Amino acid sequence: MLLTIDIGNTNIVFGVNHKGEWLNHWRIQTDPLKTADEYEVIFRSLIDSEKTGLSSIQKVILSSVVPSLVHPFNEMLSGLFKNVHIQLVSPDIYKYLPVKILNPYEIGADLVANAVAAHEKYGKLTMVIDFGTALTFTTIGANSEIRGVAIAPGLGTAVNALAGKTAQLPQIHLSPPPSVLGENTVHAIQSGIVFGFTGLVETIIRRTEEELNAKITVVATGGLSSVVAPLTKLINQAEPMLTLEGLVLIAGFLPV
Repeated sequence: MLLTIDIGNTNIVFGVNHKGEWLNHWRIQTDPLKTADEYEVIFRSLIDSEKTGLSSIQKVILSSVVPSLVHPFNEMLSGLFKNVHIQLVSPDIYKYLPVKILNPYEIGADLVANAVAAHEKYGKLTMVIDFGTALTFTTIGANSEIRGVAIAPGLGTAVNALAGKTAQLPQIHLSPPPSVLGENTVHAIQSGIVFGFTGLVETIIRRTEEELNAKITVVATGGLSSVVAPLTKLINQAEPMLTLEGLVLIAGFLPV
């Protein structure tokens, strides 16, 4: 069995995969201040179940956009799984992947995993929109290379910035309001964020297609993808497990 872990700025998502089937997966809050021992307690309690015993894990693959957590996780995983190979997604392994990585020391490991999974499922000329702490657009070109990435603040990040920097605007639940014309504070913020970001997404897609002079397949993933994806016809597929599926593929492409 393969344990896949993606450490994001807001959440850590991880799952156990066996022969292409997800036996279980979890999402916990990212806390850079937690120690290896604290993360070990969490992982041990969640993974060591009837379906996914700790002793059944044969390999671990880890991606992270939080550098300060890489060492604690390596320490934690080495303690949990004796004599199990732990693979870190980094520029050292990109030469083994079917997608060419431009600027390998600048792109996030999660975006690489997304691109590998999207390329495997949908082929070339594909864009992955990841609705996370940052809103990222990763485009795979006609030659199976990552042509480029666009980055904007994520929906949750925008809401947090509003609540943190204004005296009278509250934290809200992100969902489409009944009208673009907000008649109260909550609906007004929902309108500006949800419909505004939908417009942002559509603009990036259209400009990308104009620049490539080609139609692209657009795939949405990430925790808040379910908010925007239903509001636009330009997103073709929703793949909530895309990053972990990319890690499964990457583990398979690497030499033993």
